[in-house]
Amino acid sequence: MKNRWFAFLAAAGLAFAISAGTAQAAKEVRIGFIAPMTGIFAQIGKDMSNGFKMYLEQNNYKMGPLKVKFILEDSTGKPAVNVRKAIKLIRRDKVHMFIGGLLASTGYALAPVADRNKVPYISPVPAADDLTQRKIPKYFVRVGFTSSQNSHPLADYAYDQGYRKIVTIGADYAFGYETIGGFQRQFEARGGKIIKKIWPKLGTKDFGPYLPQIPKDADAVMTLMVGPMSLAFPKQFRAAGFKNPMLGGVTSADEFILPAMGDEALGYVTAAQYSAALDTPKNKAFVKEYNKRYGKMASYYSETDYTAAQWIHLAYKKIGWDTSNPLKFLKALRSIRIDAVRGPLYIDAYGNVVQNSYIRKVQRVSGDRLGLGVKPDSLWNMVIKTYPAVSQFYKWSPEEFLKQPVYSKKFPGCKYCQ
Repeated sequence: MKNRWFAFLAAAGLAFAISAGTAQAAKEVRIGFIAPMTGIFAQIGKDMSNGFKMYLEQNNYKMGPLKVKFILEDSTGKPAVNVRKAIKLIRRDKVHMFIGGLLASTGYALAPVADRNKVPYISPVPAADDLTQRKIPKYFVRVGFTSSQNSHPLADYAYDQGYRKIVTIGADYAFGYETIGGFQRQFEARGGKIIKKIWPKLGTKDFGPYLPQIPKDADAVMTLMVGPMSLAFPKQFRAAGFKNPMLGGVTSADEFILPAMGDEALGYVTAAQYSAALDTPKNKAFVKEYNKRYGKMASYYSETDYTAAQWIHLAYKKIGWDTSNPLKFLKALRSIRIDAVRGPLYIDAYGNVVQNSYIRKVQRVSGDRLGLGVKPDSLWNMVIKTYPAVSQFYKWSPEEFLKQPVYSKKFPGCKYCQ
């Protein structure tokens, strides 16, 4: 009898332990984060992870009753490494989702991993157009932007400034093709002409072989630079005596690179979904806090990852903090409209964010602008025009837009090239 009693207590204790363990597990959400922490893109990776972690730290690593376990993996900026790290996060760490990636090619590599393993992949940075267009991954949502999304309104802006002949010079990979392609399509739809397309190798630091290719009669140049290229190009362009106005994609003169730039960047006009100079209470608070924590200007890399964390928090809140159903979570994420640091956001039927597109002009502002603790006399991307609620399809219907091929090195063709 005594042995039976001990057996009962042991069984009851085991059942209680299992029940308690299950309850404990249900109170944790495991988030994998993949970013380049070493290599030439390491500083960008730190901006990305810092933005996400800042939101988590402000909320004590909790989302409602859920304790957040944040697992950071170094991608080194290479698509193959990103895939290995995603698989490790899914199989070994049993994450509820993974976030991150940097290059457009990385997004194309990671999305199939999410679908095969039925684990959500939230993309704040990889901007590859077709991830949310022709073949939509089931377990993928993008909260950043598509490569061409800001290029379409930038083309309208350029045409409205009176530019009619433009040279493009962009990094020779998917993000460059899609950013330049979107600009070209809309600029030529308005009646402008792209008279030369130049493709320096990704990571180029010496633009000497490319600058002589720029026609002297161009009204402006449209650039897409990333990483060290962003710093090198305007210096060498101006040093070579070019006076042409410079237009660019978000990474050509982002806040990530602005503190290292000089007067050669003045007047650079870029289009982006974010500017640290946005004159709103939410952005002022964000910039001030980010600078206080990390001693630098907030960039779109930090803002978009901060907003991704906020969006995830709101999605879990909407479904009652249930971590057991990834499709239920993704459905909630897609349904939420959010008033974020960068402005109003929502997800379209294809899984991509609809948002304001800001035309920004690099200007030097005397003193500490707005008392944000930023270094005095800094360069800022001052917002000179806002295009509200810009979708990835811009002024076309999805059906009309998707009849064309994905923007590439060959599409659109350069029918006006000299």
